[in-house]
Amino acid sequence: MSVSNPAYHHPTPLDTSFAPMSLPAMLERTVRATPAAPFLHFLGRTYSYKHIFEQAKAFALGLAEMGIAKGDRVGLFLPNVPIYAAAYYGAMMAGATVVNFSPLYSVEELAWQVGDSGTRVLVTVDVPELYRTAHKVLETSALETLVVGSLAEQLPWYKGLALKLLKRSQIADVAYGGEGASIRRWSDMLQDWAWTEWLEGRRFPLPEVTPQDLALLQYTGGTTGRPKGAMLGHDQLSVNAQQVAALNPFSHPSDEIFMGALPFFHVFANTALLNHACVTGAAIAMVPRFETRQVLETIQRYRCTGFPGVPTMFQAMLDHPDLAKYDLSSLKVCISGGAPMPAPVHIRFEEVTGVRISEGYGLTESSGVVSANPYEGTRKRGTIGQLVPGTEVILLDKEDPSRLAPEGEPGELAVHGPQVMRGYWNRPETEAETFVEHGGKRYLRTGDVAAIDEDGFISIVDRIKDMIAVGGFKVFPSAVEDVILEHPAVKEALVIGVPEEYRGEMPRAYVTLRDGAAVTGEELHDWLNARVGKHERVDQVVIRESLPKTMIGKLDRKTLRAEVL
Repeated sequence: MSVSNPAYHHPTPLDTSFAPMSLPAMLERTVRATPAAPFLHFLGRTYSYKHIFEQAKAFALGLAEMGIAKGDRVGLFLPNVPIYAAAYYGAMMAGATVVNFSPLYSVEELAWQVGDSGTRVLVTVDVPELYRTAHKVLETSALETLVVGSLAEQLPWYKGLALKLLKRSQIADVAYGGEGASIRRWSDMLQDWAWTEWLEGRRFPLPEVTPQDLALLQYTGGTTGRPKGAMLGHDQLSVNAQQVAALNPFSHPSDEIFMGALPFFHVFANTALLNHACVTGAAIAMVPRFETRQVLETIQRYRCTGFPGVPTMFQAMLDHPDLAKYDLSSLKVCISGGAPMPAPVHIRFEEVTGVRISEGYGLTESSGVVSANPYEGTRKRGTIGQLVPGTEVILLDKEDPSRLAPEGEPGELAVHGPQVMRGYWNRPETEAETFVEHGGKRYLRTGDVAAIDEDGFISIVDRIKDMIAVGGFKVFPSAVEDVILEHPAVKEALVIGVPEEYRGEMPRAYVTLRDGAAVTGEELHDWLNARVGKHERVDQVVIRESLPKTMIGKLDRKTLRAEVL
């Protein structure tokens, strides 16, 4: 089944095409149009488009001076701080490919992805937990240089001074320098803007960056094996930002102010916040991480008009005892993605706040966004809405993806559009299982089973993949299983997702023990959760006499799920 001429309710026609750009060119276009316009609001300090552009250009020249060339990888291991935007666009100005790393990563996770991507330079900030992890990776991997920004220097001067004087324990003791100057200050990386024209033209010329160049490696995973780096080009990211902007039915898109609580390292935020704002000239009121009171205060202070988030954020707002005291009247719409929106949360949020939630859908491999419910007018709660302009989908037979699903029946959702990734980094063997050819077009298999109604609204009805959606983050069972199997008492392990009201799902581990082992489920729970990322922590470790297996002796996650859920 395919979508053909449905009743389309987004303000821009479905068959609209968009001109690809390089992301630095996209930023420069906005800077030329409105240089003084606010780009980022951060805890009381405002950064204009011109300011971020100048920092990005200076950082690009600093990278060029270090010998970073076109195609080299520069990693970002950052929370939501202003230098994220400058490092993101600046690395791309230098011709580098950005690699996003979650601040929740353990040393082992970060080290593996640094090695797999070939990241040469890693940018972080002097938050103790982040710095310790990044420094350990610098010591134990092929990473060449660690660039550390000062959190205090990104705050308003009075907050920065208070941090330095009163909360010194919250600032890492950074060992700048090192052999080969392997740890460098962010501020030292920036060339004096007054000299950039001379530096660029005479000493460190920046390469031409085209829409066809690789912009981003965004790591994602599967049901087996290590995470894979989705290769996203400047063309795919810039077009997806324009596709998202085309959903806006409101006048004067440059006047929008987005609530920036989504983590920038996530592809959803990269597209729906950072690049979306950049392409339209809108502003982002950002917070370092989601904290309910701070988010409510930020919406009220900056009069935010749009809030892309995940369901747990909206649940947390509902749970806040002082929600009614905050003025949220500036919000025009909230956009929910990353995980299914529970119907009770959806209904209650709209009743309590009067703000519409439009649920959407996307995945890393599609640059972030595939579909969304309209922001005004017709929408269908419980669906992921209609396709963003310029996108096509088909439904594949669940048993044989070389064929279309029978007419009127659900099937595996497959996506064709200019935002679809090129493939996985250094994983050519995944091509056949990731893409399918149909009608002369290349479609991305999503692993999600969907149904499409007569109006083109899409519903996700099942998941082929075993990934677990934890508050908008994807957790891959095999990664957690690999860790718990390192415990000497554990013989076998299966991890599945179990329903959880706040996060949507939580991982739960089921294990069998080796003969003679004496350990409790609580002890294994604590041991495991100390060794995985925060979003991967299990709610329980259940010890069983046996785990279900298939006829050939393979552990059977599907049967286990049927037994316990």
